[in-house]
Amino acid sequence: MALAFDEYGRPFIILREQESKSRLRGLDAQKANIAAGVAVSRILRTSLGPKGMDKMLQTPDGDITITNDGATILEQMDVDNQIGKLMVELSRSQDYEIGDGTTGVVVMAGALLQQAEKLLERGIHPIRVAEGFEISSRIAVDHLEQIAHSFDFSGTNIEPLVQTCMTTLSSKIVNRCKRSLAEIAVKSVMAVADLERKDVNLDLIKVEGKVGGKLEDTELIYGIIVDKDMSHPQMPKQILDAKIAILTCPFEPPKPKTKHKVDIDTVEKFQTLRKQEQKYFDDMVQKCKDVGATLVICQWGFDDEANHLLMNRNLPAVRWVGGVELELIAIATGGRIVPRFQELTSEKLGKAGLVREKAFGTTKDRMLYIEHCANSKAVTIFIRGGNKMMIEETKRSIHDALCVARNLIRNNSIVYGGGAAEISCSIAVEAAADKYPGVEQYAIRAFADALDSVPMALAENSGLQPIETLSAVKAQQMKEKNHCCGIDCNDTGTNDMREQNVFETLIGKQQQILLATQVVKMILKIDDVISPLEY
Repeated sequence: MALAFDEYGRPFIILREQESKSRLRGLDAQKANIAAGVAVSRILRTSLGPKGMDKMLQTPDGDITITNDGATILEQMDVDNQIGKLMVELSRSQDYEIGDGTTGVVVMAGALLQQAEKLLERGIHPIRVAEGFEISSRIAVDHLEQIAHSFDFSGTNIEPLVQTCMTTLSSKIVNRCKRSLAEIAVKSVMAVADLERKDVNLDLIKVEGKVGGKLEDTELIYGIIVDKDMSHPQMPKQILDAKIAILTCPFEPPKPKTKHKVDIDTVEKFQTLRKQEQKYFDDMVQKCKDVGATLVICQWGFDDEANHLLMNRNLPAVRWVGGVELELIAIATGGRIVPRFQELTSEKLGKAGLVREKAFGTTKDRMLYIEHCANSKAVTIFIRGGNKMMIEETKRSIHDALCVARNLIRNNSIVYGGGAAEISCSIAVEAAADKYPGVEQYAIRAFADALDSVPMALAENSGLQPIETLSAVKAQQMKEKNHCCGIDCNDTGTNDMREQNVFETLIGKQQQILLATQVVKMILKIDDVISPLEY
């Protein structure tokens, strides 16, 4: 690049021609790709485990998010590098499939990339490295099956599920309330779960938040909360054995679809028009009363006249309720959404044991609680917190706990956390390496070393001596043949994760290893990066 001036003295820049530009190929390209992937994983490495640090992310608009959830951090980071974007996709895949372990999977992929770089420098072909990693991942996944434990749970015995959800929440900001939040998450999942089919529809669990109060005030409502209040301040605030009409039609006279003009030149004509309009409202309200409705929930608004009429006729109403809330209310109360007044019948009314309006603190904020519903398949987790950031982080933490509980209902096998599963897999993979005479043996040993990166990061983030702690725990596992020995992050005095009740789901851990291996294989097979300008 050079600076030059034209005949008028105006400066311009001379760039090198595109043809003379060089691009990275072969080993240089692979090393550059590995460096990009490792850079992303290093950002998340310090957020791993119960003592992991949090990240503060600022958007261009100035909004701030404080979290240590791997998927959220990478989602909100502005990553330009294409390999970096692959790591973001990796974390997102883990979040969509499992819901937990989004930080661990990126740390694992970063460690595999670092080991791959050492093998490439020794002259081993990237395809052989990728094949060795594939063999190792199968060995590790099979070994996890062997060391996994299954437990029995039921509607009355949910303690195993609660303990596993507590492990998930222990690495979050909300860990001081992990017991109560884990119980709420498990109870909500059990309320909507189909245990015969081993399936859970998380869409039936609504998570709402309201600034104010303490985190301990978070509660589970067997019903629906709507962030609305009664349309008239003099309407009753509590309705027992409510019969609910759920309407998506507007509470107002019909409007012509064509352009129209009404000339009113006398008082009599105006009074006739007003009486006709009032008759429409009367008919609508009377229709609701005739079918036995004691509460009207409407997706649209209605004017003050209709509101006043509803209050006089002793028919409480709620307006401007969103479509998603209407669907959940219909599911919970067993009602049908009515698009036209002509279709309103008593069979389409929803039923709820109690509908109440609740006010919060000294503010005028009010919310509507619909409880003791005919069909309690829809539940709401209502989160309280000191500020918006705390509520958002609690929502993310609750989501992880809900996903873990769902995964355990689908597959009730667990492995022990604290790096115990990774150390055990590392020992198994290392032992299996001797059975492979080819170059893959180097890659298999490198995979075993990469598995050690997770417990090492846990020890490092907990303020322990990483190499010393890992060596001691690994020696203990080999000596005692105990797959439950892990890193004592909380300094309880024991390395046995059974005693500490630190569990992780088997399918979550297997998914971590498989996804990390797939992405690393993809990165290793890229030996040339061509920009659009070079086509």
